[in-house]
Parts: sequence; structure tokens; C-alpha cells
Amino acid sequence: MIIKKTSLGEQNYSQFADRYAEIAKTKPHNADYNFPAVVSLLTDVTGTTVLDAGCGPGFFTQWLLEQGANVIACDVTERMVEITQEKVGHRATVIRHDLYDPLEFAANETFDWIICPLVLDYIEDWSPVFAEFARVLKSKGKLVFAAGHPVGDYLWLKYRQNYQTNYFDVEEFATPWKRFGEPQPVIRFFRRPLNQILNPLIGSGLLLDDVLEPLPAQSFKDKDPAGYVKLHQEPGFICLRAVKP
Repeated sequence: MIIKKTSLGEQNYSQFADRYAEIAKTKPHNADYNFPAVVSLLTDVTGTTVLDAGCGPGFFTQWLLEQGANVIACDVTERMVEITQEKVGHRATVIRHDLYDPLEFAANETFDWIICPLVLDYIEDWSPVFAEFARVLKSKGKLVFAAGHPVGDYLWLKYRQNYQTNYFDVEEFATPWKRFGEPQPVIRFFRRPLNQILNPLIGSGLLLDDVLEPLPAQSFKDKDPAGYVKLHQEPGFICLRAVKP
């Protein structure tokens, strides 16, 4: 499809897509925190049809294929689409798509599962996205998504970055990512309060099924002991599972 605008996700990852794909394979926040948390909310996916919405460099797409799922993966960043396609070949359908736009490539009730890990933080208004997810999910189909934890993001901005922030606002902010090489990519996000996570989900008609405030895996401690301790005291991400009635 033709991408009509430059989304935050595309702005962010076009800077360093190849570096991200290489480093995030083992980076603790990705490999030892977000990945196991999201996977823990996925029950048996064998033989199911899954949308990997915002697939990045294809870490989850690969895992889903290994479990025997049929996968359609999409991402807004052209290079991420290329990287994922290079990894999976013809085993999955990989397309370029902006989640701001309707999922015109999918008919109603196409998917048994949708995963959307650490993607929605680049989108200001979640209501249209969840409405589309609800449309393309089958009855009893499930959505699993991860995002910045509303309390963790607030504490980090206010007390570690000295950012003038109000917990109850949805606001855009920028921060350099320091562990992805030089030049450091400056990443822009939206942070939001808990109600702006839950209410768009409720409004879509999806039913909240599980809420996970994950703790890092033990392997995280071996790579980043200080970060491991911090994530046992303050939340970093929140992961939710919802089901279509």
C-alpha cells in the first residue's frame, strides 16, 4: 500500500532498523523482559491464523511460525518489512502497513490471534486501532499487546528525566536510546494514563482477559543486574490479553 504520512514508528525505526534488528535479539529489555511476557499470554497457537501487528524485525513472527501458526505480519517501516521477509521467506505474508489506517488487507473475522507488542506507544489514539482489531478477530479470538506501563513511564519522565508531565495527560515525548550504537536514535513516544489504555479497549467491544505486569527473566539479571533490580521495584511494561465475545 502507499504510506500517506510518516508515523512515529516509521520516523523512529528508519533511523536504525538494522542496528535494532541485531542488538534487540539479545538486549535484555527485549529478549528477557518483553518477549517472554508476551509469549506467556499466548496459549496454543498451533494451526491458528495470527496477525503480528507491528512486527519489527520479525522476532515474534519467527517464533509463531516455529509453533506452527499461519502468520500475516505487517510493519510501517520499510526496512523492518524487508528484514522480516528475509528471515521468513515464503513461510509468512509480510506487508508494509500503517496501523493508523484500516486493515484493508484483512476481511472480517480473519484472525484467531493478534499480537501487538510495544507498538501502540507510537500511536496517539488507540480507539480506531482496537476497532479494527475487533473487526478482523474471529469470535473468541484474542488480542495480546504490550505497552509502556503508565506508572513506569510517568515515574521515569518526572523523576529521572525532570520532564514536566501530568499523569492524566496523553502526551508525546522524546528520549535517546543509549544502547543501540551511534548515532544514538532519538525515539518519540506517547505516554498515557491507565484509563487511556483500558477505555479504548472496552470501547472496541473486546473483553479484558488478563493483565500482566511482568518481571524480568532470570537471564536479564546476568546481562543487567541493576536493571533487573529496578524492574523488581518499578514496572516497565504492561501486557494485556483481550478476547472477542
